[in-house]
Amino acid sequence: MLLEGLQLPLTTPFYPDGRLNLRKLEQNVAAYSKTPAAGLAVLGANGEPAMLSDEETLEALRAAIRAAAAEKVMLAGAFRESVTGTLAVADAAAVLGYDAALVRRPRELGDGARRTQETLTYFQVVADRSAIPLVLCDAGGAGLTTEMVAELAGHPRIAGMVVHDAAPDRVAALHEATAAVKREVTVTAVFAAVTGRMLARHRPSAATMLSAEKLTGGGAAVAAPSASKASSLKTRTKTVGFQILAGGTARMLDALLAGAVGAMPPFAACAPQACYEVLAAWKDGDRGLAEEKQERLQTVAKRVEEELGIAAVKFGCNLNGYCGGQPRLPRLPLTGAEREEVEALMHSLRS
Repeated sequence: MLLEGLQLPLTTPFYPDGRLNLRKLEQNVAAYSKTPAAGLAVLGANGEPAMLSDEETLEALRAAIRAAAAEKVMLAGAFRESVTGTLAVADAAAVLGYDAALVRRPRELGDGARRTQETLTYFQVVADRSAIPLVLCDAGGAGLTTEMVAELAGHPRIAGMVVHDAAPDRVAALHEATAAVKREVTVTAVFAAVTGRMLARHRPSAATMLSAEKLTGGGAAVAAPSASKASSLKTRTKTVGFQILAGGTARMLDALLAGAVGAMPPFAACAPQACYEVLAAWKDGDRGLAEEKQERLQTVAKRVEEELGIAAVKFGCNLNGYCGGQPRLPRLPLTGAEREEVEALMHSLRS
């Protein structure tokens, strides 16, 4: 699976009384599907996954992919504390048509060498058994050392990693440590990602029974192939390495220059176009323009994303026509003064 470009991390809308708002989630996904984002991440770090029950998790995953354009790579957050729990979410996501699962290290593991071995075992077992590829996440002090990532990168079912602080030194070290990993992925004729839903849509359908009477005026039924779009999807292969995504907005460009192939910045939920423009300029080789676009994001993203957190990201979504709503308790919404501050910071980034 190709992970290049902007992988947009969705927020999860709730009603004022705290119930999951699936209708607004679908509307958000439909709107984000019209942006230049290459993919959408559902119930990642931006989506408050720990706040949802198992039933709500499946409802959210089902609603999001139902509203998504087939061309968008779909990543499902499978943040659970056990191998069994993680696999349950990942396998359910696979049935729904997701392309990969986001996974993080369980928070309660041993210390020292035991912790390292338990972490490696967790990811390796999940990768062995998961129905879809994995993308590692190192949010919240996941404790994934460069050596651990280098070992995990060799697993054929682990496609890449989101480096949430996007520190360029760390990205460069990870890029160097995983340089030997080479894989072939299916892409379109213009080297964009090919999703499982795209392949399913263009797969030849089974033969359809047509009555001979309709064809010849009488006789037994015969099988005739139904119309198919299989020939309209032109694909090719592309060699990729272990794909690293920048998970922070403030250091996004530095991470790209250090070896990341794409980004999953939390701020993209409320300013997808502004974040995409950094990647587009970088991909075009226009470093000056990329630095200009990155500078435009720097102060506002740092304050909204890193200091005020998910409540501010969701308020920013409200300002730009997406439904952010309020975070789920015990997280608190912004104060009046904080809302005024975010609105002023985002004035130049309003859609």
